[in-house]
Amino acid sequence: MTDGVLDEAYERILATGPERDGWLSNHASMAAEALAYHGRADAVHRWLDGYANRLEPRPRGVSPIPVEQWRDPLGDPVRTGDWLDYFDRELAFAPWREVLTRWWPRLLPGIAAGATHGVIRVGHAVRALTYAETAPRVAELGHGLAYWAARWQPLAEPGRGTYPSTDPRSALDAVPRVPDQRYGIRARLAQLADLPDWPAAAGAVPGCGAESVPKRLAAIVAAAVARHATHGYARPVMLVHAATAPNAVLRVLPALPDRLWEPSLAAAWAATAAVTAAYSPTEPKPVPDPFREAGRSAGSAPGEDQAAELFEVAARTTDPHAIKFADTAMDVNVDTGDPTTLLRAQYCVQLIASDD
Repeated sequence: MTDGVLDEAYERILATGPERDGWLSNHASMAAEALAYHGRADAVHRWLDGYANRLEPRPRGVSPIPVEQWRDPLGDPVRTGDWLDYFDRELAFAPWREVLTRWWPRLLPGIAAGATHGVIRVGHAVRALTYAETAPRVAELGHGLAYWAARWQPLAEPGRGTYPSTDPRSALDAVPRVPDQRYGIRARLAQLADLPDWPAAAGAVPGCGAESVPKRLAAIVAAAVARHATHGYARPVMLVHAATAPNAVLRVLPALPDRLWEPSLAAAWAATAAVTAAYSPTEPKPVPDPFREAGRSAGSAPGEDQAAELFEVAARTTDPHAIKFADTAMDVNVDTGDPTTLLRAQYCVQLIASDD
């Protein structure tokens, strides 16, 4: 992470926009960060060369956004260029942690922005910044925040639900599906407000205490990774975000004051529940052999070679969602030591790569 390759990658894509083809997300910076983080800096520029034809120029601004008038253009993708300029200015005059702390609670209610890619891009940028504070990494954080602001999209209001702190997998299984799954994510998320069970399913238990937030967030990520193996067959790429969005929030927590941790947990759970509602099939499918078991006794930790193999499989696909899912699954493996996580994640990676 400190050898300069990632900074070179960020500089290569600095003049590109956060989207392509009208609304598809630019994954260049996120995949490059994951590759560099997992010791594949040698593959970063080659990967960017192959992705270059998907990049579009940075959009021009329409009109500068005044500091105290940020609410009106929030969620307006036409103002993407203005938001990029806005955060360039913000980060030029204040430390990145200060800017992040100021904007995190403003952006958090719109966590669904860009199919959750806004928060995911911020999560990758923050992880890079925790290893080295460089100008290209600060600029990348600004791009992530700008994309989130431009596509800011609130979800249907969750209630004070019964999300169980000890069993997030059961809670995910209880999330109701949106009835019409023919169209894109915006049409699907718009249906959440009409689901009678949505408020309870999406609500987080209030007053859990900041100290328990990282553990609970990690459990949500682990549940979403595990569930992808049985439910990802219908829409492998889109269901990835049920895991990568809360993992992005988890990565940002150490850079935030404790007072923002509980709201972050609530928003992350709502995002995971929303993606689950939007892209889960009606029934699970069993994980096929040889991906079902890792061949190790319960409780034994997989070796580093298996983790490296998972990421190498993902990197060979060159698919950015496969790379990011493997990156998240490796975090889960470190946290839980579950011997099946990495092997099942290889199955998910294959599903994802065949879908994109």
